[in-house]
Amino acid sequence: MQPKWEGAEQFWREDAEEIHPIQRGRRGIFAVLFSRAMIITVLLLLQFGLMFLAAYVLGAYSYAFYLFGRMLGVGCILYLVNKPGSPDQKITWVVLMLALPTFGILLYLFVQTDIGHRQINRRLEEAIAETAAYLPDRQALMDRLQHENPALHGLAEYTMRTASCPVFENTAVTYFPLGEDKFAALLEQLGQARHFIFLEYFIINDGTMWGRILKVLEQKVREGVEVRVLYDGMCAFTRLPYRYPRELEALGIRCKMFAPLRPFVSTYYNNRDHRKIAVIDGRVAFTGGVNLADEYINRINRFGHWKDTAVMLEGEAVRSFTLMFLQMWAIGEHTPEDYPRYLDIAQPEPVRAPGYVLPYADSPLDDELVGETVYLDILNRAERYVHIMTPYLILDSEMVTALTAAAKRGVDVEILLPHVPDKKYAFALAKGHYHELLAAGVRIFEYTPGFLHAKVFVSDDCKAVVGTINLDYRSLYLHFECAAYLYGCPAIADIETDFLDTRAKSQEIDMEDWKRIPFHTRAGAVLLKLFAPLM
Repeated sequence: MQPKWEGAEQFWREDAEEIHPIQRGRRGIFAVLFSRAMIITVLLLLQFGLMFLAAYVLGAYSYAFYLFGRMLGVGCILYLVNKPGSPDQKITWVVLMLALPTFGILLYLFVQTDIGHRQINRRLEEAIAETAAYLPDRQALMDRLQHENPALHGLAEYTMRTASCPVFENTAVTYFPLGEDKFAALLEQLGQARHFIFLEYFIINDGTMWGRILKVLEQKVREGVEVRVLYDGMCAFTRLPYRYPRELEALGIRCKMFAPLRPFVSTYYNNRDHRKIAVIDGRVAFTGGVNLADEYINRINRFGHWKDTAVMLEGEAVRSFTLMFLQMWAIGEHTPEDYPRYLDIAQPEPVRAPGYVLPYADSPLDDELVGETVYLDILNRAERYVHIMTPYLILDSEMVTALTAAAKRGVDVEILLPHVPDKKYAFALAKGHYHELLAAGVRIFEYTPGFLHAKVFVSDDCKAVVGTINLDYRSLYLHFECAAYLYGCPAIADIETDFLDTRAKSQEIDMEDWKRIPFHTRAGAVLLKLFAPLM
């Protein structure tokens, strides 16, 4: 297996406990109970309660409204049946409308209005259109791939048309089998920054990891490096204070929260920025499952040993991650972005590396399931094996069909999952898929040392994906995500070796194990599966 990142052990010995001065440590119970996030949560629950109460009262005491509701329900169901989309989601909505007619219909209409989405989607589309001029001309490469590798050509054509994400050559890939390895490499690269640093993460939290990074960022600001930090607004719920962007701005770091919590009900809150991107000088980029919090590097123990993965890219493909960050940053901005400033920086020397790298982003605000399509492409084209690491297994019918069909035609399909769950309902839902997958020949393993958070596909020694995209509805349908698809890169061998090493530490699940799953867990999975598309 690829050795630990050089310098990682020394990095742990030096100032391992040092925390940046603006970090406060963990908040007490009273601070949490009376925090802005808790107050907003109570107000949101109150609004949902009032919606439910109004629906009940109108349905119970107004016969005309009752009849109108039934007619509206029939119309909604007919609309659902005929519109494009996941049949699993359609079934969930139909059951909800039949079980709670008035509330279910009002909730569906509320979701369909896309309150909070339209402006974001419009600005994101504008940013993607603005950056189209800065995408490199890939026509010669695509012409060559069409003859040499039609499968990769087709996938690259799809991601380019649907997400403006082209394929690249000459990109060196380094694979990190643990969060600790990625952290050490990230610190080293941040220390070498000369022009700009972009960080976009789902989770940032006080502690050793973020404290060490923050000290480097502050030093870089003093050196004249531009630093931007974008993190998801859910961090303000339990991890960071609501005013945290202002505190970073005071240090000279430009900072934003994506979709910050506010006291009104909106479908906007269901679409989180789940991406993990770091870009330094347009020269190097990181992505993968590792957030900027201490559990990801095993500085704190939450669910046993935390197994995670990441990749570092150097070369042409970094351009796509630079554009991904700038496109997301543009949401809510009114000042035009100076894109050439970040894309036309002269690099020390060109990178020469074998293979192809296809970075791609997935947005929940369009009709394209880019993340799922890439996974399905790997499963449907596999000849010998598909090996998967994922923390969650909450599957739609298309993914179940692809997994079982691949196994039935002789492909070695293996899935590594956590043995220690971080969310009990997600753990129960995963077990709800075990019987069908095992019966088809899919092999399932649970990582017994603790929690596995990696999002990895590797197949046939020639292709792999490392990114942020879980095998669950939230990642495939509801979140902003990103990943790197690799073809013919030497790092693919490191990814497969890591899978085999991780599997060796895991327990295989067979039909006898499935029969020993407690009845209440299996029964809960049956119920939860019905509402999984809305979770």
